[in-house]
Formats: sequence, C-alpha cells, structure tokens
Amino acid sequence: MADFETMRTPHAGTRQAAIDEGLRTHMNRVYGLMSVAMLITGAVAWALANMAVTSDPAAAAGQLRGGIYLTQLGSLIYTSPLKWVLMLAPLGVVFAFSATLNKMSTSTAQIVFWVFAALMGASLSSIFLVFTGVSIAQTFLVTAISFAGLSLYGYTTKRNLSGMGSFLMMGLIGLIVASIVNIFLASSALAFAISLIGVLIFAGLTAYDTQNIKNMYLQLAASGGQDFMGKAAIIGALKLYLDFINLFMFLLQFMGDRR
Repeated sequence: MADFETMRTPHAGTRQAAIDEGLRTHMNRVYGLMSVAMLITGAVAWALANMAVTSDPAAAAGQLRGGIYLTQLGSLIYTSPLKWVLMLAPLGVVFAFSATLNKMSTSTAQIVFWVFAALMGASLSSIFLVFTGVSIAQTFLVTAISFAGLSLYGYTTKRNLSGMGSFLMMGLIGLIVASIVNIFLASSALAFAISLIGVLIFAGLTAYDTQNIKNMYLQLAASGGQDFMGKAAIIGALKLYLDFINLFMFLLQFMGDRR
C-alpha cells in the first residue's frame, strides 16, 4: 500500500502541476485576446469620431447639439438611419457568432471576434462627441482598476459564484427592458437608476464570468477536450470584453463630463 501511494502521489502531483500551468497559459490567452479587442475598439472609436467632426462650419455637412460640426461621414453615421445599423450590428454579430461557433475553426472565430470589436468601436465612437476626452480616459482607468480587482477575485476565490448566475441574468434582462422603456420616457431618474444597477450587475458578472472561464478550462482539461481550448479562450475573452465595455459605459454616465 505504501509503495502504491509513493508511486501514485508524484504522478498526481505532476498532473496537477501541468493543469495549473495550462490554466495560467489559458487565462493569459483570454486576457490577451480581450486586450487586443479593447485596443481595436478604442482605435476604431477614436479614429471614426475624429473623421466625423470638422472645425470649419463652411465645410460641415451637419451639426449636433453643442455646436459640433459634422463632416459628410459624421452626418451619415450619426444623423442618418445608418446610426441604427451601427448600433445593432454588434448585437447581430454576437448572435451569429454564438450560433455558428461550433462550425468555425479557431482562426475564423478569432477573426470574427476582431470584426465584432471593430463594430463595437464604430458603435461607441459617439462618446467622443458627447463626453470630454479627459473624462473618458479617467473613466477607462477606473474601469480597468475595478475590472482587474473583480476578475482577480473571481479567479482566486474559493466561494462558488454559480448561484449568482441566474440572479445576475434576471437583473440583466430587467436592465435591458428598463433601458428600452426609458428610450420613450426619457426619465433622468430612471436613467440614473439604470446606470447604478448596471454597474452592480456587470461588476458581479465580471467575477462570475472569470470563475466560469477558469472552471470551463478545468473541465476541459479533465475530460481531454484539448481541441476546444482555443475556442474556449475566445468565448472567455468575449464575455470579459462585454463585461468591461458595459461596466465602462455605465460608469461613464456617472463620471463623464459632457461637452
């Protein structure tokens, strides 16, 4: 019996060490993919916002409130029906991506993720016309610090966060419904409540999703699902990317200085 334990323990220890190393590599890939997506989104949003604005009233094709003069491109994407296409396109890509992921190769899935990040940048570019650059940068920094702490908690905590999942999803559905209703009501009080609840929901989802990504890797490693690891990293990066973007946007409603 002692000989068996002597033989078994080193083998188990080696296997656990390999799983731990694989988990660290997997999480680094998840955060790396998410970071690249964030860079793409930020670059597209900034570039598009700058191309959409002109300081010359004579060359302007349109104007927004606050005395912002728009180029032909700006008028097209911010005042024409195309603005609805830009708003809804990322949602359509996410649904299509989820429905066809199993049929995609890992490289194709990664390209689709980059395309989605670019579309999100186009959709979010208007924030540079609404809020000052300094307040956007400050909110981004606060979001990054908060996200890092919440994700670290989700990764390291021994507490099972799975019970939060259904509660957070119900809260998210309610948040979406309330946001749609407020499009018609235009209530500042409701908008404040939506922003506050949104911050809390996506703070919770950041920790919850991080733990889920970790647990998914451990399940795949235990079952020998190595072929799906690449796609699992992309799925995890997409989830955390969406958590970050939404947390940033809701915090911007509190911290952003409007032009």
